Amino acid sequence: MKVNPQVKSLLQARLHDPFAFLGTHQANGRWTVRVFAPYSEKLWLQIGDAWEDMQKTDSHGLFEWNGKEAPHTPCHLRHLQNGVLKNSHDTYSFPSTISEHDLFLFGEGRLYQGYHMLGAQPMENLGIAGVRFAVWAPNAERVSVVGDFNCWDGRVHTMRSLGSSGVWEIFIPGLSPGSLYKFEIRNRHSGQVLVKADPYAREFELRPNTAARITASAGHAWQDGAWLEKRKNLDWLHAPFNIYEIHAGSWRRHPDGRFYTWRELAESLVPYVKEMGYTHIELLPISEHPLDESWGYQTTGYFAPTSRHGTPDELRAFIDACHQADIGVILDWVPAHFPQDAWALANYDGTALYEHEDPRLGLHIDWGTHIFNFGRHEVKGFLLSSAHYWLDEFHFDGLRVDAVASMLYLDYSRKAGEWLPNKYGGRENLEAIDFLRQLNIMVHDEFPGALTFAEESTSWPMVSRPVYLGGLGFSMKWNMGWMNDTLTYMQNDPVHRRYHHNELTFGQLYAYTENFVLPFSHDEVVHGKRSLLAKMPGDGWQKFANLRLLFTYQMTYPGKKLNFMGNELAQGREWRIGGELDWELLEREQHQGMKSLSRDLNRLYRDRPALHELDFTSNGFAWIDCHDADQSVLSYLRRDRNGSFVAVMLNFTPVPRLGYRIGVPRPGLYREILNSDSLFYGGSNQGNGEGAVAENTPWMGHPYSIVITVPPLAGIILALAE
Repeated sequence: MKVNPQVKSLLQARLHDPFAFLGTHQANGRWTVRVFAPYSEKLWLQIGDAWEDMQKTDSHGLFEWNGKEAPHTPCHLRHLQNGVLKNSHDTYSFPSTISEHDLFLFGEGRLYQGYHMLGAQPMENLGIAGVRFAVWAPNAERVSVVGDFNCWDGRVHTMRSLGSSGVWEIFIPGLSPGSLYKFEIRNRHSGQVLVKADPYAREFELRPNTAARITASAGHAWQDGAWLEKRKNLDWLHAPFNIYEIHAGSWRRHPDGRFYTWRELAESLVPYVKEMGYTHIELLPISEHPLDESWGYQTTGYFAPTSRHGTPDELRAFIDACHQADIGVILDWVPAHFPQDAWALANYDGTALYEHEDPRLGLHIDWGTHIFNFGRHEVKGFLLSSAHYWLDEFHFDGLRVDAVASMLYLDYSRKAGEWLPNKYGGRENLEAIDFLRQLNIMVHDEFPGALTFAEESTSWPMVSRPVYLGGLGFSMKWNMGWMNDTLTYMQNDPVHRRYHHNELTFGQLYAYTENFVLPFSHDEVVHGKRSLLAKMPGDGWQKFANLRLLFTYQMTYPGKKLNFMGNELAQGREWRIGGELDWELLEREQHQGMKSLSRDLNRLYRDRPALHELDFTSNGFAWIDCHDADQSVLSYLRRDRNGSFVAVMLNFTPVPRLGYRIGVPRPGLYREILNSDSLFYGGSNQGNGEGAVAENTPWMGHPYSIVITVPPLAGIILALAE
């Protein structure tokens, strides 16, 4: 008996155009309905008010009905499965709901809300509730949705191809949020069959499982309207910005090792950050990722919050709680590269779809990951949609873009012969540069007040300057040079610091070329680099004094601020992702003193305009004396827009500087508003308790001067008494 080739293709899961064979068809005045239902014993079709038997034309589960009367649209079916009757609608009776306009924008890389078109979308079609699935797989012969609703059988829900767009689509009626699914893809050239996660999935099951979960539209009722309105009008260039960088899985843990949920973090982290005086939280990547030890930087779910901490709506509630506490939230976002996991983006439709085929362009050697093909419109649109999604659906206040340097240079961390030049023969990745500019334009245009931060470690110019001026368009850039110079200097024994004084003063030569953030991030306390406390030289007392001095220097130097969780506790060991911070350290006086100093510095920075208003212009900073290398002392002024100022003195040796004269711009009584050597912080309690009255003695280019004590390994901040 001759087998219908379309039936053969269906049973072999090779049917390229299932809608041409299955569903409802009319010819010669008669109607035919074909349904593939391999797990049903019997099938009926509703015709008018009656249910008519469908003939089983193939033992594998193909049913057919023929008649003169048109069936309902969509076809209404009744199944007998395992002795149970259930009603459904025929999947292949529903039209496509994706517009040609959206497909055009997708192909151009300009569909910034692509997450509304692709992925799993709960919706109604012809008045019937269900889920529309769509995926981009241009080199597929056949694509199917497989899940716990169809026994993971790739023959049951084969998708329709939407032409040259490379997009495949199907609407499955009756599905509801909570079901698990993947895409089964057959490559048109090799015949290879792959089972892949949905690139646009909004939720995944808990690792190590990798299926996506159908998620309902956002159900959280936002209450942060006042915050968003304030953010829209915030003069962030002149506002305090002090970021507490956290890894949500290791800030706190339950005694049995369980992660805190977003709701638990809202109850504990938000009050802590508020009490400590930080203005923002930055979350290390919370996009779904399979490996805890990647810290989230090897992303597999670019639209899915990790299931480790709860549902997407619980993340929304956490961010809402932050906003209501007047705390902004920044997302660490990773568009530079993605992991090679076979079930995720890599080799998605059997070809190098999201990555480059040539490893000289597409393989990140250091991290063993794939580099995105930024020259492909659909890939660029995928990443732009991801950024849009987090900002729109979760109200994040900004994106910290990871590994920007690796995106800018084609020869990043590569030897000669391991990279390919651009079309002009240069080392710049022109497509990545264009992507970054487009990203920043989109963020600033569509989300007023939202900011972007570049983790960029080279001398690439104008990273934080507008695109229309030729810049990359970021709001701010991490000052990696300042961080490296400062930590290198601080690790010297104080007796040798006089020979390295320029490591502290050199930064002023470029401090205003970008809008800089001063970071002591997670990268500085892992992989054998030691904790900040452990980097400090000297005995126990000197280590703590050095660390207090370091924090005072950071919080008074021009630039916005960032500290990784645990820095404020003076942890003695490196950060461990497998447990929580060493909170028990706070039972010890020195560690509690460090936390108190961090809190007071944060609040002083926030409340004193002179310490934050002019972070990005030279008008906000002036050396009092940068030449006292012999005594390893630095002194400078910080000013605000109204001319108010504070004087900062920093002594990088364990020798107290008694009777030390510094120049000041105005007469009056100068009082300490912070002294890192205070007994309250664990110091030796040397300082200037009564203050110092300015003398009419010009000094260091200023018309007045004061004589003060500069405590050992300490910083003091002085202000005119009101």
